Amino acid sequence: MVPVQFITHYTDRYSYLDSARLALEGGCRWIQLRMKDHPLDEVEAIGREVQALCKHYGAIFIIDDHVELAQKLHADGVHLGLKDMPVAEARQVLGEEFLIGGTANTFEDIKRHWQGGADYIGCGPFRYTDTKKNLSPVLGLEGYARLMKQMQEADIALPVVAIGGITRADIPAIMETDVRGIALSGTVLRADDPVQEMREILAL
Repeated sequence: MVPVQFITHYTDRYSYLDSARLALEGGCRWIQLRMKDHPLDEVEAIGREVQALCKHYGAIFIIDDHVELAQKLHADGVHLGLKDMPVAEARQVLGEEFLIGGTANTFEDIKRHWQGGADYIGCGPFRYTDTKKNLSPVLGLEGYARLMKQMQEADIALPVVAIGGITRADIPAIMETDVRGIALSGTVLRADDPVQEMREILAL
């Protein structure tokens, strides 16, 4: 089974809560609540609903960006972008009981997150994606292979999750680069049957 993280997304058809529910119904057990540019009270309200769903399904619940909110809700962890609070600072705030992920595009990003105490790396983008603004340079298969080799040479043993415009057809080749998992959003929600799409992705 391919380890899959699902990133919530709002579309014309689905709310943030809908998107999380569909992923969970399809078997995904790692949900990251990403609500860019929304007021914190709105993120908290929806976060509580998504967290309740995650508890029902026995899934990990991660909040994007908001360290204090993750602490307040007793989420499983927080995921931090390149312009968010540094991983090292978040680790000081949260302690060891929370998972902390960091976004990376370069080996320098990965090394900094590793030194700061990150539990995993969200690495991308694999290709262009319209679900994220201010996109970093696209990595492609060659980029992942290069980064994994650099990590091995530096003896950095952090799980790397590939993200950014990934479709079901891309996953086998990406996994061959030695990344540990895949993060998805749009490709699931654009499917005619998102629940079935998630099931088929997990079954690869």
